[in-house]
Amino acid sequence: MGKKPSSSDAYLTHFILVGIPYPPELQVPLFLFFFLIYLLTLCGNLLILLAVARECRLHKPMYWFLCHLSFLDMTVSSVVVPKVVAGFLPGGGAISFHGCMAQLFFFHFLGCTECFLYTVMPYNRFLAICKPLRYSVIMNRGACLCLAAGTWLGVSLNSTMQTVLTFRLPYGWDTQVGYLFCDIPAVLKLVCGDTALNKLVTSMDIGFLAVTCFLLILMSYVYIILAILRICSAEGKHRAFSTCMAHITVVVTYYVPLVFIYLRPGSQHPLHGVLAVFYTTVTLLLNPLIYTLGNKEMKAALLRL
Repeated sequence: MGKKPSSSDAYLTHFILVGIPYPPELQVPLFLFFFLIYLLTLCGNLLILLAVARECRLHKPMYWFLCHLSFLDMTVSSVVVPKVVAGFLPGGGAISFHGCMAQLFFFHFLGCTECFLYTVMPYNRFLAICKPLRYSVIMNRGACLCLAAGTWLGVSLNSTMQTVLTFRLPYGWDTQVGYLFCDIPAVLKLVCGDTALNKLVTSMDIGFLAVTCFLLILMSYVYIILAILRICSAEGKHRAFSTCMAHITVVVTYYVPLVFIYLRPGSQHPLHGVLAVFYTTVTLLLNPLIYTLGNKEMKAALLRL
């Protein structure tokens, strides 16, 4: 479809989210699949929040950060998945220009906050395992509040900058966003002007952020694993390794798609849609399972709830 350079305010009022290409006979199964994933994600994370709120013994830094992760999982899923589900209904792919802007902002705001939280949680675990005598002094209530508040504030400024840079550009007549939701790489393809600066900023900002956080997480787990190797009990080693591997699996499934997509914002690789589905739906569903099934305190609290 041809494009005509114009002001987005004058001509563009809405976008059409193309979503996932699928044969007509899969419309109902896909609708039910994403709807079920959304409900399970909400229920699983809501149970974690309720369990931690009710149990005084779970009022610890580890569960404080776990509650933040559960809240973020619910909100990220609510920003993306309902619109994906609506896309399987007639006319459900339409989204207003300002709705697209809001979706892009909140997706990056919440997603980047989750990146930082994934980095803080292994650090908290590192302190608990490697520096147990100083843990309560270092990771006190004030430190937890500062880490959480600093994360939310810093990411809000970053997301505002990304949103302004994306929607200040001129858009034309093409309204079809070839993606599941309004995201920077997909929206930039509809711009009539030069997007080189935006692509550079996206690669340097989001890509660098994801890579740096991922490396810091791996560093924390290297120290944790070295500490685990010094455990005398074979059963203790196995349990600790199982927990660490499960957490690392979640981190990898979240960060690898981010790096693949945002370090190459101008590419049109067909895997982008598959990766987007994975880290915006499947990973958010796995989080409550992985962070609770290997934790005796959480399982006991959930059973009592």
